[in-house]
Amino acid sequence: MKRISIFIITLALAGATAVAQPAKRRSTTSTAAAQKPTAAATQKSDRAALQFPTAAAMPEDVVWKRDIYRQLDLMRDKNAPMYYPVEPVGRQVNLFTYLFRLILTGRVQAYTYKLDGNESFEEKDKLAVKDMLERYGIFYEEKDGKPTVADSDVPSAEATRYYIKESVYLDQRTGTFSTKVTALCPILMREDEFGGEATAYPLFWVKYDDVAPYLTRLPMMGSNLNNVSNMTANDFFTMNRYEGKIYKTNNLQGKVLQNYCETDSALMREQQKIEKQLSDFEEGVWGHVAADTTDSVPTQTEGNKKSVRRSTPAKTSTSASSSSRRRTGGASEQKAKSAPSVSARRQRR
Repeated sequence: MKRISIFIITLALAGATAVAQPAKRRSTTSTAAAQKPTAAATQKSDRAALQFPTAAAMPEDVVWKRDIYRQLDLMRDKNAPMYYPVEPVGRQVNLFTYLFRLILTGRVQAYTYKLDGNESFEEKDKLAVKDMLERYGIFYEEKDGKPTVADSDVPSAEATRYYIKESVYLDQRTGTFSTKVTALCPILMREDEFGGEATAYPLFWVKYDDVAPYLTRLPMMGSNLNNVSNMTANDFFTMNRYEGKIYKTNNLQGKVLQNYCETDSALMREQQKIEKQLSDFEEGVWGHVAADTTDSVPTQTEGNKKSVRRSTPAKTSTSASSSSRRRTGGASEQKAKSAPSVSARRQRR
C-alpha cells in the first residue's frame, strides 16, 4: 500500500509540473509582446530615414572645421519660407508647427536651451514635453496621459527667429569644402503687457540629423514669382538658402561676439571679419591666388629691344577677392612702370 501511495503522489507531482510549464511559456510570450511597440517605433524611425535619405553626415576626422552660430530673422525675404503659412492651410504648415508636432508626438527629441547658449545632446539634457509647455505658457490638454495642443494654441506666429549652428569644414577624403547645419533652436518673440520691445525666449535645441528625414517631407515655396512648392525644408538648409548674422563662434574663451564688441559698429566689423576669414580659407584651399602672367612689353632702349614682365590679376568669382587682386595688380603695374627695364632672362635668375 505504501508503494501504491508513493506512486500516486509521484504521478500527481509530474502532472502539476506539466501543467505549470505552459503557463510559464505564456508569460514569456506576453513579455515579448509588451516589448513590441518599442521595437516597432524604432523600425518606424529607421524606415523614415531610409525612405527619405538626407545628405551624408560630416566625418569626425576632418582636417579643418569651424563652428558658427547664426541668428535668422524670419521677417527677411530669404528666411520667409520658414515662417509662412503662419497657421496651417490644409497640409501646408510652417517649420515651427512641423517641429512642434514632431516633438509633441515623441518622434523627435528636444534638448534644453542653456543660459550659455551652448547645445548639449546628452541624456541629462533631454527636455520633457510637459515642462516645455508649462514653462512657456502653452495651453494643452491631456488625453490618455499624453499632452495634446490644438492648432490655434501652437505659438507659430511668435516664432519669428531661429538660432542655428553650422559647421564649415574641409573633407580631405572627398576634397570638398562644405557648410552643414547641425542644430536648430526656435525662438519665441513675445511682447510684454505694456507693449514694449519683444523679448526673446529660446525654446529648445534639436539635432538636425534627427529631424532631417522628416524635413524632406515638408514642402516649401522658395520664390514670390513661382508659387509652386519646388523644394523641401531639408533642401532649404542643405543648400544654405537662409540668411543670418553671426552672433557666436566656438572659441577658447567661450564668448559671444557681444562680450568683446562694445559697439554696434564693432560687432558689424567682427561679423564681416569672420565671414572674410571663411571665404579666404576656402580660396586658399582651392588655390584662388593671383597668378602672374607674362605679358612682354617691348621697349626701345639704346637700340636694343628689351621686355618687361607685367603681372596681371587672375579673375575670381568673389567680388571682394577680385577687387583686392585688382588693387594688387595696379600696384605691381605702377612698380613695373617706374622700375628700370631689365631683360626677361635676368628676371628668371
